[in-house]
Amino acid sequence: MVTAAGVIVSMATGTPPATAPSASVPARSTPQASGEGVRELHGVPVGYPHTRSGAKAAAANYTTVSGSSRFLTDKVARHRALAVMAAKGTSEAAVKKADHAAGAAVGSLRGDTSKVSAKNTVARTGVLSAHVLGFDAHGAMVRLWTTTVRGSAAGHATPKTGFQSVTVTLIWESNDWKLKGSSATTGLVAPIDVRQASNVPGDFSDYVPAVAEDPILSGAEGRSGFPAPYGHNKRGARAAAVSATMLYGDPRFFTDEDWRHRMLAATAASSVLHSVTSDTDSTARLVVENRGVGADGKAADGSELITRTAALGTRSISYSGQAASIELWTASVGGVAGRDETQRPQVAFLRMTVDLVWENGTWRTTAVTPAEPLVPSPPAMQEADPAVGFADVGGASNAPATA
Repeated sequence: MVTAAGVIVSMATGTPPATAPSASVPARSTPQASGEGVRELHGVPVGYPHTRSGAKAAAANYTTVSGSSRFLTDKVARHRALAVMAAKGTSEAAVKKADHAAGAAVGSLRGDTSKVSAKNTVARTGVLSAHVLGFDAHGAMVRLWTTTVRGSAAGHATPKTGFQSVTVTLIWESNDWKLKGSSATTGLVAPIDVRQASNVPGDFSDYVPAVAEDPILSGAEGRSGFPAPYGHNKRGARAAAVSATMLYGDPRFFTDEDWRHRMLAATAASSVLHSVTSDTDSTARLVVENRGVGADGKAADGSELITRTAALGTRSISYSGQAASIELWTASVGGVAGRDETQRPQVAFLRMTVDLVWENGTWRTTAVTPAEPLVPSPPAMQEADPAVGFADVGGASNAPATA
């Protein structure tokens, strides 16, 4: 297998992904969830824990839903979704704003075809970082750094990527996080890895609405501080795959040995503990040595290691009660935020197949294997931001909620 860690190392060090044996960890006693987990109503995830992580998850999910193909192309579905998301007294304004945004998105969803074909639209949003600007028992404000892919799987124009900074305001209402408002501006722009060439439109057909699903983040955590046990179903397997991929892309994976070992113990199967521990410890040492960073992820000159992985979509390849295989389309950012522009963070768009087994009451990974990349075109008319600017999305406090 090629581990997700190997993929991140390729971006952090500028070397191709290294192969490694199958990886995993011993089972622990099943942790208790901090909440009952999210469910869906009219395609909108609801039922978040009353925590910072729950607020991050709600902000991320509402942003993902608002940028989805169905939301942008189906007025009835959009209004139903807003009725679920919006706080009391805000629905009318939210509908007006969303209808205007959907109209403005038509051009990007059409590609170079004469009109929008809803079944061929590609509209995906991945959350790379989430920073809580304010939080108390009654409300929260969360700033997200996202990457989007918009276009069509038909025609000749490859879907384009974009980056946004989205500020989401939430209130705690009816025992859940509700959307009070949101605003978006252009976010930090990371160049696409120079080794990745854009795909042709037809390659994106695996991630049109009828084929793939958006990831759903829960914000729930177990006693270990990592995601709570997953349901014994396809949705649970998809969530476990998404979380594992995001956690492998966290900067603490490389700089904090204790965090890395606890993460592996919480997410991977028991059959390959020795291999995964050995391989990931070696991987982490390589990155830390090459970048000259310490346990805080920073070098002596103040530059900071930046690594993040966001899931853009998921597809179930196979499923049984005891095993599952999930394909994820991901966007991974890796590099260093500092004065050296040659180490500026870059983004790579990858497909990964995550294999899992049902073990001790939850889904655990046995392999995370990169497949052929699925690469959109770069942002039009946008230059990459200076390397130093990416320090604002690094660090543990900016980690997104997991699934």
